[in-house]
Amino acid sequence: MKQAVQRFGKFLSGMVMPNIGAFIAWGFITALFIADGWLPNEKLATLNSPMLNYLLPVLIAYTGGKMVGGDRGGVMGGIAVIGVIAGAPDYPMLMGAMVMGPFAGWVIRTFDRAMDGHMPAGFEMLINNFSVGIIGMLLAILGYYAIGPFMSIILVILSKGVEILVNHGLLPLVAIFIEPAKVLFLNNAINHGIFTPIGLEQAASAGKSIMYMLETNPGPGLGVLLAYWVFSKDRATKDSAPGAAIIHLFGGIHEIYFPYILMNPFVIVAPILGNVCAILFFNITGAGLVGPPAPGSIISFLAMTPKGSTLNSIIGVCIATVVSFLVAAPIVKMAGSKSLEESQSKMASMKAEAKGSAAAPVSISSGAVKKIVFACDAGMGSSAMGATKFRNRIKPLNTGITVTNTSVDNVPADCDIVVCQVTLQERAKKSAPQAQLVTIGNFLADPNLDQLYNSIASMGSGGTATAVAEPEEKEEISENKTVMLREGVKLGLKSVSKEEAIRAAGELLKQLGCVGDAYVDAMLEREKLVTTYMGLGVAIPHGTTQAKGEVKKSGIVMLQYPDGVPFGDEKAQLVFGIAGVGDEHLDLLANISNALEDEDLLEELKTTNDVDLILKTFS
Repeated sequence: MKQAVQRFGKFLSGMVMPNIGAFIAWGFITALFIADGWLPNEKLATLNSPMLNYLLPVLIAYTGGKMVGGDRGGVMGGIAVIGVIAGAPDYPMLMGAMVMGPFAGWVIRTFDRAMDGHMPAGFEMLINNFSVGIIGMLLAILGYYAIGPFMSIILVILSKGVEILVNHGLLPLVAIFIEPAKVLFLNNAINHGIFTPIGLEQAASAGKSIMYMLETNPGPGLGVLLAYWVFSKDRATKDSAPGAAIIHLFGGIHEIYFPYILMNPFVIVAPILGNVCAILFFNITGAGLVGPPAPGSIISFLAMTPKGSTLNSIIGVCIATVVSFLVAAPIVKMAGSKSLEESQSKMASMKAEAKGSAAAPVSISSGAVKKIVFACDAGMGSSAMGATKFRNRIKPLNTGITVTNTSVDNVPADCDIVVCQVTLQERAKKSAPQAQLVTIGNFLADPNLDQLYNSIASMGSGGTATAVAEPEEKEEISENKTVMLREGVKLGLKSVSKEEAIRAAGELLKQLGCVGDAYVDAMLEREKLVTTYMGLGVAIPHGTTQAKGEVKKSGIVMLQYPDGVPFGDEKAQLVFGIAGVGDEHLDLLANISNALEDEDLLEELKTTNDVDLILKTFS
């Protein structure tokens, strides 16, 4: 049930999140140019209504349709939602778009499956184009007469419900559900799937909405982190809290405080009460935002605050912070806690479930598994490290299982289990339909790898052979083919964006004569396919399979960012850029993987200014 709710919430927020930039653009236009805005402009204010009533619903419907029915589903969603908009002219039809978009995608997907193999040769384009046009027209008519009016009724009911809560002073009680739901990774679903559509309707009539403030206030989480900073007895937790507080407050990444809640679950009372008090203050003072702050940082929160209400927003955040801190402080001070690492591992498992990527427990019997293949896009970097680390992990079990790595499109026929990232699972199924699939978030520290290990361990010692790498023919590597040079190590760099870090690694490989110009762009393209973040603060960006022709000689460079580079929700302090001819780079990758086994050494590598230590570790 929990996973079903999480996946449904993920689906709802998935229609809104890619379009947050459009929401922010609309919010700024509202805040700046309406009559009560910061820079009133009658002409520019006319942009408000078309963006709210047409642009945002069409974008959401297109995204929802594409999620279900691909590109044709996206077009269908865009066509069909116009009927919904025209059928409910008095309300912004975001919720209607969230219904019609996926429905239209499902309709065209069903049609395409029914027509598969039944279209006369030469008529494919005609049928494909006319099917979208005709079915899209019919769905637009359905939206005009049925779905639009029905969603208007639903929106009226929800708005009246919110009005009742506001008028009776009950709105603060929603914090009882918001804060625990956030820790279960339903924050985006609640904020963008429920509060944003309701808030848009309120903002359209009143110019602002309190609904935008309910989940995004950074104060409750900030109070928890400050309490751990001041009162935690665990040194690692105490030292990590200030950095987490900065990322949370200014970066808007609320997920960073979730493991601190999981260490002492009773601490959840603190953000609940902090948010209750803040919402009560916002309710009494008539506060609201003009658009959804995304991400939920203090910067976004204030940017979406209407003119004349900035002080109210700041006070509300401070109230939430102070109350949350005061409630969390004695709990943190008196209660024992799990380690932060253990809680982060638990959070990773929960997050995998929320994204629908958690694998079912792997059930294997003794002798049933002979070969495990770690697969990534190119089979060059991340899969090689993942295979090395897992091979070393199961080696003491004496199972005789071979662990190797390859490109996801070239999985060998004798493979029994394929381990790959979630976004590559369809390619893995096509490449190795006979193999059992284990999907992961990253190759170094993932709960599904723990499940696989436990399943193998439960087999017992089935023989005396050890887990070994797949025997392969390798070129002899002469002493002058060292792939990590002193010039390829850069330490103490200032934090930059993921794209800037990847390009810097590629440019350094190019300067060392390892790759051509096109390889750098291929590294960025590779990152768009699936993240090269490995876990444990390590990323290994490299080029696509198609860019191997750009590799002139093998090389690995290392860029150290002590403050970290954001790779999605994680941060990488060590960024290794890779270019490999044949298998020349695999020995160094094995050294990197082995170094990750030593936690103290790994932490030292993230901050050291000693290049000789780096070269000694990875040579």
